Amino acid sequence: MKRLWKTALAAVLALTAAGCTSIAGNSGAATDVLKMGTFQDVTSWDPANADIGFDGPYLSAVYDALVALDENSQPVPALATSWSFSPDSRTLTMQLRTGVTFADGQPFDAAAAVKNLEHLRAGARSGQAYLNVDSVTAVDPQTIALHLTRKDDTLLYFMGLGRSWMASPAAIDRGDLATDPVGSGPYEYRTAESTAGAQYVFAKKPQHWDAATYPFAGVQMFPITDQTASLNAMLSGQLNVAFANPAEIPQAQQNGWNVSSKVASWVGIQFVDRTGQRLAPLGDVRVRRAINHAFDGAAILKAVGQGGGTVSSQVFPVGDPAYDPALDDRYAHDIAEAKRLLAEAGHPRGFAVRMPMSPIFQAWQPAVQQTLGELGITVSWDEMSQADYQKNAATYPMFIAVIAMDSNPMASVAGRFTTEQWYNPEPSIEAFPEVAELVARTEAATGDEQIGLARELNGKLVDLAWQDVWYQANNTYFSVPGIKVTPITGMMFPTLRFIQRG
Repeated sequence: MKRLWKTALAAVLALTAAGCTSIAGNSGAATDVLKMGTFQDVTSWDPANADIGFDGPYLSAVYDALVALDENSQPVPALATSWSFSPDSRTLTMQLRTGVTFADGQPFDAAAAVKNLEHLRAGARSGQAYLNVDSVTAVDPQTIALHLTRKDDTLLYFMGLGRSWMASPAAIDRGDLATDPVGSGPYEYRTAESTAGAQYVFAKKPQHWDAATYPFAGVQMFPITDQTASLNAMLSGQLNVAFANPAEIPQAQQNGWNVSSKVASWVGIQFVDRTGQRLAPLGDVRVRRAINHAFDGAAILKAVGQGGGTVSSQVFPVGDPAYDPALDDRYAHDIAEAKRLLAEAGHPRGFAVRMPMSPIFQAWQPAVQQTLGELGITVSWDEMSQADYQKNAATYPMFIAVIAMDSNPMASVAGRFTTEQWYNPEPSIEAFPEVAELVARTEAATGDEQIGLARELNGKLVDLAWQDVWYQANNTYFSVPGIKVTPITGMMFPTLRFIQRG
């Protein structure tokens, strides 16, 4: 059968390419001002309500974190200079940096750190990182203790990923952090020179305790969602770093720009209902496996993902210690096998399903419509806005998903499988005793044993067709010569410490 959706998408891509203007290239000698096209506007300056993915560069300009990550996603000191866990792993004690003040003159000390962590624990978005933290106390003016309800192998990772930005206690009390950030970060926010939604301007603080990590005298951030506009801004020299479209990599290379890419999210179908409570067929693993076999991930990656990624059946990022290359062959594209499994499960003519749809997912809609149609699975689409999609998608038994991944194996276990998330409100682990037992062993283990068990858990969940993963999609960044971007899986746009001269 002809893949009509491929033809349609190729036409769209051709039109997009034709819309690119070939103008003078941006030779872009390294500049003192970092000018970034950031793809999304800041959602909130309040660290408790900010998005962990795209808000990172904005918040990293004005705030310091307690914990940072290095380029291997390992926690490293920031405002917390050192830390240790108690022998029972239930208390995390942190030593704090001295001599740091917030922009309003308030000192950073244990009281400020406790105030911030309580604020973050209560945050609508940040609270997810502190689910296992029962309380935070000041041990002395430069020491704090986080008291945990259980062993938590993800806490330091999430703090470093963007959940431990420290704000002025007075600003927290005022309740206006969302629009008026007050931190101790490496840059001063120039409000008068900035226009919300269009341009944000920052000037370096020469006396900042970590000034050497931030080489640029000034930073300008421009939220540009249209990637063709972003490319043209690079070509004209208005930007020297941009969130990029993988299809434009050849043009970037022709201009001599640096190109950096790394897997950032998995793309496919999220099965919300693995027990068949809402849609009985999905409770049969043969049906979920049939759907996995039906989709041609390589073709979808090429046509829709523009080749920017890696075909995979897993939600552990390529290269992660728990990622197993052998699992990517588990569901080879095989319509005949898919039909056989569906018939064996008692659905030789398929079934009907309702799925949500919003503009951002329309690129994948033809592939889903056609592929499921080949199995006799008829889809009725409920159109909605992108904002409503995130609110409502998980109320359906399954939906098209583009879900961020983590570069920490235990964060992947928690975020993708065991913890309630907007995309996974019913983890349903308890309905699968063999999975629950393996999860418990993984969480109880440490070190290499834990990694081995996480890898085993990954294999079990792929075998059970927990999701239908088509591919892992890259995030790609262009930068002019003299500027280097280091992507971090988990940060949709890396924070400023990962944008260096080079």
